[in-house]
Amino acid sequence: MNNNPIEQAVHTIGQINRLNYHAKREIYARLIPIELAERFHLNPFLVDKNGSDLLELECPVGSTSAEMNLKHKKDFIDPILYGHITDTITGHLHILLYILNDPESPRFDVDRLPDGTSTKFGTRYRNIEAEIKAMNYGLAPGQVRRGLGLLGEAIETFEAFVQSLGHELYFVEPLYYHNAVIFENYGFTYEKGRRLMERIQRGFSPEGELRSKLNSTTPFRLPVAAASVRLRSWAIHDGILGEPYANVTMYKRVGKSAGVKTCIECEW
Repeated sequence: MNNNPIEQAVHTIGQINRLNYHAKREIYARLIPIELAERFHLNPFLVDKNGSDLLELECPVGSTSAEMNLKHKKDFIDPILYGHITDTITGHLHILLYILNDPESPRFDVDRLPDGTSTKFGTRYRNIEAEIKAMNYGLAPGQVRRGLGLLGEAIETFEAFVQSLGHELYFVEPLYYHNAVIFENYGFTYEKGRRLMERIQRGFSPEGELRSKLNSTTPFRLPVAAASVRLRSWAIHDGILGEPYANVTMYKRVGKSAGVKTCIECEW
């Protein structure tokens, strides 16, 4: 039973954002996996040895969303954790974006053009040269660095957060095809977009329409992509569907797995 009067009073991001900054920070800091803090030797106050704050929050009063940006070093270019969550119309939690970066791995500027213009993770513009290098290094679309291998721990941490707000269900927005496949593996199912995922699976099957488009006309459309989740995702990012990968929303019940699998006989 939750006996904290502050936590008993909040069930949504909008309600948390109405609290004073210290209270908000304390609550949102619970979204940081213990394993992440331990790996980078972060202290409980999330400040460095000079007292500089390593956690940035964007959670103004009146907003129903919150962004958190956690760095392992104050002046490092990328966070080790970036999260953007919001409330749904029904008051459930919805993860819009969640990124874990390994700061010791090489960086690929897929998120910006050579002149510094943001690509919005490749959804508005594309830095093709950087994308080719990232793909060849083994990254998936949208990744500027290798991940940390802590998604399972992050999901457990988030589910504890969800329960602390009195919920048993939460939503996530997979930005790319490979994200959706990964979420399936962690027990998520679809609010919308399952038909698209099944169409993609059929399309990459031996007689599928997408398979025939893997004709090496671009570096992202090699025939080997048919049997790889990551390379399928690059081909889809490259426009092989004829439309953007969009309008896919997934959800998960805390502690339960839906057992959905739309991507069959496909390696990472």
